Amino acid sequence: MAAMSEPKLISGNANKPLAQAIARRMSMHRGMSVDLVDARVERFNDQEIFVEVFENVRGEDMFIIQSTSNPANDNLMELLIMTDALRRSSASRITAVIPYFGYARQDRRTKARTPISSKLVANLITQAGIERVLTLDLHAAQIQGFFDIPVDNLYAAPVFALDIEHHFKGQLQGVTVVSPDVGGVGRARELAQRIGCGLAIVDKRRVRPGEVAEMTVIGDVQGQTCIIVDDICDTAGTLVKAADLLISTGAKEVHAYITHGVLSGPAVERVTNSKLKSLVITDSIGQPEPVKRAPNIRIVPTAPMFAQAILNIWNGTSVSSLFEVDTLVPIYEGMYSRQ
Repeated sequence: MAAMSEPKLISGNANKPLAQAIARRMSMHRGMSVDLVDARVERFNDQEIFVEVFENVRGEDMFIIQSTSNPANDNLMELLIMTDALRRSSASRITAVIPYFGYARQDRRTKARTPISSKLVANLITQAGIERVLTLDLHAAQIQGFFDIPVDNLYAAPVFALDIEHHFKGQLQGVTVVSPDVGGVGRARELAQRIGCGLAIVDKRRVRPGEVAEMTVIGDVQGQTCIIVDDICDTAGTLVKAADLLISTGAKEVHAYITHGVLSGPAVERVTNSKLKSLVITDSIGQPEPVKRAPNIRIVPTAPMFAQAILNIWNGTSVSSLFEVDTLVPIYEGMYSRQ
């Protein structure tokens, strides 16, 4: 598909630093300045959201960068209202770049008389006028089917594989990837295959939501450097307990690679005081200063991957090429080397 116009980026308030980083990366790739569209997204005194776009977007290929993270409802409404403003301004196509898709954990009915909120959010996004969604590590793959529009779901695993190969160079023989629950085995297995190391599972049994009654390790972690892999870290309770369990089972040290650092409530304090040597998260969610200052929390950038994905969508070329580590090495210029 021939590109009709330059891609244009606009950002809500959820994660402005990531949007600005994506714009900088696209400027490098394009060899020309790519700036965020000048707009204001603010609130009236009664907290109603108001959007005004100060640039002409008629006929433009628009990309709205907005995670629906905490406060999820406010950020979701910003996304919907920005979409309406662009649609009424005659933008030719509107793509929602949602690095963290909120409500993704409500992807099925767990008991009687409960909603499937992620399906409702998908309906709202589609009806608002968005024509394509670009996101990262959806909590459940079937959420892509909730949309009646194309959904490109990027994966953090290739970036994590590059980071692990860089930071554990020459030590991969002693590394074991650990899934913190049975449901995440597929994600952990994929990363283990990418870096060529072993796999273990923490089997947990809950007595009620948020409360773990019993945890056991399936697999041999004796003397191993364990890397826990998951998509979301919320209050970090289960993550910290898993690290304690792995150390008590004989692991040499424990690290964690989590795509979306929700890190609500006591999460930062728990991680800081835990036996975790490091917690690595992406910048899919904008983080406050306490997270940035935490001595054992590190943030890896996703802007290079998102910038390339946006350019591929705009050009009508493959987004799935970004699923491969070798494709990401030149995109993350100088940051990682496989030599």
